[in-house]
Amino acid sequence: MYYPEELVEEIRLKNDIVDVISGYVKLQKKGSSYFGLCPFHNEKSPSFSVSRQKQMYYCFGCGAGGNVFTFLMEYENYSFAEAVKVLADRAGVELPEGDYSKEAKERADLKMTLLEINKLAAKYFYAQLKSEHGKAAYTYLKNRELSDETITGFGLGYSNKYSNDLYRYLKAKGYKDDILVKAGLITIDEKHGAYDKFWNRVMFPIMDANNRVIGFGGRVMGDGKPKYLNSPETPVFDKSRNLYGLHRARRSRKPYFLICEGYMDVIALHQAGFTNAVASLGTALTSGHASLIKRYVDEVYLTYDSDDAGTRAALRAVPILKEAGITARVIRMDPYKDPDEFIKNLGAEAFAERIGKARNGFMFGLEMLERDYDLSTPEGKTAFLREAAKRLSEFEDEIERSNYIEAVAKAYRVDKDELRKLVVKTAIQKGLAKPAGRPITTVQKEKTKEDGHLKSQRILLTWMIEDAYIFGQIQKIIDVNDFTEPLYRTVAELLYGQYEKDALNPAQILNHFTDEEEHRRVAELFHTKIKELSTAKEQEKALNETVLRVKKHSIDEQTRNLDPADIAGLQKLMADRRALQNPDKLHISIN
Repeated sequence: MYYPEELVEEIRLKNDIVDVISGYVKLQKKGSSYFGLCPFHNEKSPSFSVSRQKQMYYCFGCGAGGNVFTFLMEYENYSFAEAVKVLADRAGVELPEGDYSKEAKERADLKMTLLEINKLAAKYFYAQLKSEHGKAAYTYLKNRELSDETITGFGLGYSNKYSNDLYRYLKAKGYKDDILVKAGLITIDEKHGAYDKFWNRVMFPIMDANNRVIGFGGRVMGDGKPKYLNSPETPVFDKSRNLYGLHRARRSRKPYFLICEGYMDVIALHQAGFTNAVASLGTALTSGHASLIKRYVDEVYLTYDSDDAGTRAALRAVPILKEAGITARVIRMDPYKDPDEFIKNLGAEAFAERIGKARNGFMFGLEMLERDYDLSTPEGKTAFLREAAKRLSEFEDEIERSNYIEAVAKAYRVDKDELRKLVVKTAIQKGLAKPAGRPITTVQKEKTKEDGHLKSQRILLTWMIEDAYIFGQIQKIIDVNDFTEPLYRTVAELLYGQYEKDALNPAQILNHFTDEEEHRRVAELFHTKIKELSTAKEQEKALNETVLRVKKHSIDEQTRNLDPADIAGLQKLMADRRALQNPDKLHISIN
């Protein structure tokens, strides 16, 4: 969805960044800025700074930074358009209707209606739990040692024994049969007519990352089958791309997630203080789940059931997580079945100890593999190590593979050099061995060189943003076209335009970039860490080297792309090259 920059700027100006962030982070004023604990990484001393004057935030610890839109995008995992809409609603600014095609508008309207129905259903189920009809279900939850606060926090409810209760309630709200079927809450057949999908069940509302009810899980009361029943796939509910409890876990700001198998495990862990617990929705962990997790953390602890099924699930999950770049560890629940039972019997402190003793996912896989071999015999141990070598050969990163070879050799008391030879031999047999290292080609050198020039352009923009005096000197040497990276050139155009009007406003520049990836890259640009230099002389030397590097690269690029018939352009480039040969005339002072 595109919104005019003037409207986006109006919304930004009406949402003071200190007021907005204060709703998420406890801030304390120190001088002209406000400080608090960073919500994007764990810290004990406040390094998260919010400037009312600049309308920007920045963390000196992890480098997170941006304007009020950036904050909501990072904290709430909103798209830029979603952040704009939330802040527009907050400020009472009316947004224009989107320029949708008929089909796109129909899809958007359908999703909105389904979310409205799910929200109504969740409220209805909660009311039923608190009524006389839900007394048995409420007693069941209390017997599971859930507090009223936890029951309310997770919005738990009850679908009563009358199989068309919810149907009649939603019909009374004006919804038609076809839309209720699409919501996955009602089933219609010729024999029974319309009836509720869920009845006589404890209800678990399933929410997406943005706290919207997208589906339900229901646990039957009594001996009915199936024991657990989930909503079917709908336009708003894809069980392979959502996680139960994510809307709460992502706010924990812990560097890892605890992944469970069931709803009650997640709820029990949250109640015990482990607020970073999530669960897949009645399905095995998928690559979609892994991609979703990667948006929040780089490490997970698998807390699956201790039975064979749970062990197999953990073994399947480890490579899926690794493929997504997530480190996996495995927590064993023995002698209990799952986290819920474990905490009820041994408490939160004992569970925290189990987290500390969690097994590396790869090593856990080998421990389970041991069951298939008799390691007390030479042939059994040899066969086991050959299988271990196959798994070790799948590590693409050489350093990582070497570290795991060393760990396996130590764990199973074998010579690491011999094990390394076996891994190499196995890799060759499987066709996984990489060719011997070759000299870096000209193309590779050019790419490395190019990356260095992009870094120089990024650092130079940071310098220009931070110091108006330095900007005035830089612009005499560097113009907009000297920024060869298109995104940086656009930022430079906006920046130069603001300086001409004597109205530098980095927070407003960010409004221009509505694509999420571009917005984040530009936000990082405003907070590129310039290497700490101890003296003004060192800073000045580094700045001048950066300016000359950017200018020389720009001249080289223009020369390569110059039209042979452009005599004026050629003369200008020749003059620019002569100027580079006399750097004293281009010298920039920081004093």
